[in-house]
Amino acid sequence: MSNTIRIAKEEWRQWLRSRLAVLSLIVFTTLLLFTTVLSTLDAQEARHQRLHQQEQAEATFLNQPDRHPHRMVHYGHYVFRTPPPLAMFDPGVDTVTGQSLFLEGHRQNSAMFADARAAARTGGFGALTPAKLYHLFLPLLVIALGHGVILREREARTLGPLISQGVSGTRLYHGKLLALGVLIGLLSLPALFSSISAWVSGERLIAGLVLYVGNLLYLGIWAALTLLVSVVTRSRGVALGVLAAVWVLTVLVIPRIGVTSASATLPTEGKILTDMRMNDDLRKLGDGHNAADPAFAKLRANLLAQHNVDSVEELPINFRGLVAYQSETDLTETLNAYAEKRMQRERAQAAHLSAFGWVSPYLAIGGASRNLAGTDLETHHRFLREAEAVRFDFVQGLNKAHIEKLSYIDDINRNNGEEGWKRARVDSANWQVLNDFRFTPDPAIDRVRRATSMLTSLLLWFSVSLGFGLIAARRLAL
Repeated sequence: MSNTIRIAKEEWRQWLRSRLAVLSLIVFTTLLLFTTVLSTLDAQEARHQRLHQQEQAEATFLNQPDRHPHRMVHYGHYVFRTPPPLAMFDPGVDTVTGQSLFLEGHRQNSAMFADARAAARTGGFGALTPAKLYHLFLPLLVIALGHGVILREREARTLGPLISQGVSGTRLYHGKLLALGVLIGLLSLPALFSSISAWVSGERLIAGLVLYVGNLLYLGIWAALTLLVSVVTRSRGVALGVLAAVWVLTVLVIPRIGVTSASATLPTEGKILTDMRMNDDLRKLGDGHNAADPAFAKLRANLLAQHNVDSVEELPINFRGLVAYQSETDLTETLNAYAEKRMQRERAQAAHLSAFGWVSPYLAIGGASRNLAGTDLETHHRFLREAEAVRFDFVQGLNKAHIEKLSYIDDINRNNGEEGWKRARVDSANWQVLNDFRFTPDPAIDRVRRATSMLTSLLLWFSVSLGFGLIAARRLAL
């Protein structure tokens, strides 16, 4: 063990003597600290703002004055997705999917207001999240510092004397691996800080720790690959070229192939065509604003027969409100069917892309990171479903007030002057149908379970790289 530690210390001494190595360490450390602090502050600010905006939106809705209930249906309501604590490390899809939804009757709106503030504030560095630094750029630092750790011994002709003094190739490999491990451990401290900060902010500790260990494992893969190439090649230029090619292949090429393959294998229908099909289906349901629409003739006949009356004016309930209620039910069923079909296809594409994680550790750690942080596609879909549940409940609650609290005669005469409008209003106490909305990530154990397959692929990559490196190191001793 003493030889292993001495070899690791000597490697660090060599790095510290190299101006390029020191400069690289300073640049990457500064980037890590800067990005981690900025992302943490931004996430905390966004969380505070969205909670405040949600409370404000609810108060604004509930404090509306007496008015026609259907006007409140169109007045609508906002819901906001509060970023989970680990979004400070990996915001995932949250930065592109939007953080809020406007809820109103008769339609399902798309999420909006994707966060682009950080990019404007930092001249483009806002997009440089801690996750992106760890997954995309830190492997380059490991390659730059580690590609020559064994080759330097060859070039300096110290490999032979080391072996002749009883330092086996395996021992040499262990020492160089320890040096790279210390480097990775130091560079991972900001990730540990993010995990602890998330825990302080309410995240479960297991999610943060598994995320931290997953990133350590990912960087360990690059350390093992770098050592393997340094052992089996004969020149630094070849080693650097091979490792650069592996980085380009696994980080840039395979992910692009995966995205293209997912799009080609599981194509999605264009938005224009989808909207045309959906609007055709919605038109068949009838116009909920028009109680005389033929689509509601059967509903009218059944009600008249049930209450044994001859006209809707004689019904004990407001037929216009009932039409709005029935129309919203049928419309929401159709909208949900289209939404679920779209989300199912998006999940299938994401699963197709995730399968490429077995040949690209970059894809594996990215998927695992988003799952553990609660910023993945599955979480976004749950946000859409929960927001839709809020929308449907408050719209139907208002439609129920339309049915029960407003007479049909007053309703159809609402445009007959000021008095008509006053009689067509209902008490603002009916706005209490709005439910509180506070979006939270899935339980930590569920997120860990979703990330298991991708973490397994990372462990396999690390084990295989380490195993081949040890085999090559044993032959080095011969």
